Amino acid sequence: MTLRSTIDFLLHEWLGTTALAQRARFNDHTRETFDAVLDTCERIAREKYAPFNRLVDTQEPHFDGEKVILPQATHDANKAYAESGMLSAAQDYEMGGMQLPYSVEAAANAFFACASVSIGSGMLTTGNANLLMTHGTDLQKEVFAKNEFSGRFSGTMCLSEPQAGSSLSDVATRAVPDGADFASDPLGARYRLTGNKMWISSGEHELTENIIHLVLAKIPDESGRLVPGTRGISLFIVPKKMVNTQGQLTGVRNDVALAGLNHKLGWRGTTNTLLNFGEGKFPVPSTGSGRAVAGAIGYLVGQPGKGLACMFHMMNEARIGVGIAATMLGMAGYYASLDYAKSRPQGRPMGAAGKNPAQSQIRIIEHADVKRMLLAQKAYCEGALALELYCARLVDEHHTAGGQEADDARLLLEVLTPIAKSWPSEWCLEANSLAIQVHGGYGYTRDFPVEQYWRDNRLNMIHEGTHGIQAMDLLGRKVLMEEGKGMQLLANRMMATIHRTGNIPALAVHAKALGRALKDVRDATQQAWSTGVPTDALANAVPYLQAFGHTVLAWIWLDVAACALDDDPQQARADTQGRVGATRYFFHYELPKVGAWLSVVQSRDPTCATFPEEAF
Repeated sequence: MTLRSTIDFLLHEWLGTTALAQRARFNDHTRETFDAVLDTCERIAREKYAPFNRLVDTQEPHFDGEKVILPQATHDANKAYAESGMLSAAQDYEMGGMQLPYSVEAAANAFFACASVSIGSGMLTTGNANLLMTHGTDLQKEVFAKNEFSGRFSGTMCLSEPQAGSSLSDVATRAVPDGADFASDPLGARYRLTGNKMWISSGEHELTENIIHLVLAKIPDESGRLVPGTRGISLFIVPKKMVNTQGQLTGVRNDVALAGLNHKLGWRGTTNTLLNFGEGKFPVPSTGSGRAVAGAIGYLVGQPGKGLACMFHMMNEARIGVGIAATMLGMAGYYASLDYAKSRPQGRPMGAAGKNPAQSQIRIIEHADVKRMLLAQKAYCEGALALELYCARLVDEHHTAGGQEADDARLLLEVLTPIAKSWPSEWCLEANSLAIQVHGGYGYTRDFPVEQYWRDNRLNMIHEGTHGIQAMDLLGRKVLMEEGKGMQLLANRMMATIHRTGNIPALAVHAKALGRALKDVRDATQQAWSTGVPTDALANAVPYLQAFGHTVLAWIWLDVAACALDDDPQQARADTQGRVGATRYFFHYELPKVGAWLSVVQSRDPTCATFPEEAF
């Protein structure tokens, strides 16, 4: 099966995306327009991205003292992506968008991630602009978001700091009012920012006319002290180059300076930066005196002290984007190792006949263990793709369904987002490891692409929140929020699939297994919190996350297999055999792992939490 055939099945047969065209927002669209978008993106990815994946890995970004240099291929790919309209695909026509369902947009972006995640696409720019569309003023939308959607500007998110990492409560970047009339600037209340931000993807480059940084910073209180914790964090628009109210560049460089490029294991084609805000390298004139002073100009987004809530709008979107990137890197490795296994002769069949050295060698795909590794990759990657598109469809439901259906979609997304980010980043990385194994010694050489896929994918377990962060979010917040309603909604959907498949001969045993796993997860959730002490509950949050994720993926596969059998009950087609076989693999080889993970959760095993530091 090709990537396109898999996407078509998941979008149209399983998720019924074409039915969205009946809703007012999407009623200009049909299956044909959705397919045309996928065709265009598949072509651009094939022509502008895939041929240069190795090039951008070996020709890393470098700073020549004045600007960051990237290969011409990156410029060409970025231009083609912007011209495709994908940056504004889901936006209103008035913003230059296509009013596409997010599920179609996510599927289309999968082609770029599969072709070359290292070149990058528009995930951060689109997420930046989407945040401004929700929390920005009308002028901020017009000046900043609209130019990002057009591809004229690009965007970043600036959260982490060298001394704070993921601990956002320890953010130390300061924002002070820029003069007495700071609140009168039409672009937003104007502040001066000073501080440092680390791990900023696409933080400096020449791919677009301007870079729009969204920066978390704290506004000091009357005594000049920063408010402890996250409640003091505000959000600011900090453009690399100053603009006027028409979005035109004024010729003034903002006081944002590149402090260094991070040289990474993977994603080497995308710049990753340390940025200094307000160090005085590019002093900007003050509105009052006209005198150039240090401090990067930033325009407040939303209300003071409410910045983290605004930024989570972008962070949650980015987490689904990271999940898709991880999925497609796994998929790229799967396709590469499948092609290799079909063509590489090695060894002979088992049995007496196989002992004859004069007998011709067989292709390695004929060996059971190679099939096991390929089937694991298929189960991980196609299952992860189904999960990501399911979450994308929930976004569409949340935005357009209305009423209780929309609110249910919101809650389901809250519960599933930690899984959508973490599960592919762990298990599609494992798929990449298996792809290297299928290649044998060739797998860890640069003669084949699978070693790069692994290196690129290893970053995704850290991108947008580590496993530990996602695990604490899931067990510490998401399954408990609104009195566990989101967890119950997810359980109800799982039970609907269990009831639907309980009488299908090929799936009935899996339905029972899923029912047991679901019960075990719910029991473990209660046991983890039975003492009411967060440190007891969260000590084994990551095993809980892994068990929860595997249970979700088992449900996804069971539902996908049921859909495949609806149309082909006799499994006459290879694609149906593939989906049902991958489901069987997942239930036989993967779902049993849930018990081991949950055992430490249920017992609140203290081994890790209480291990003495000196014993290491």
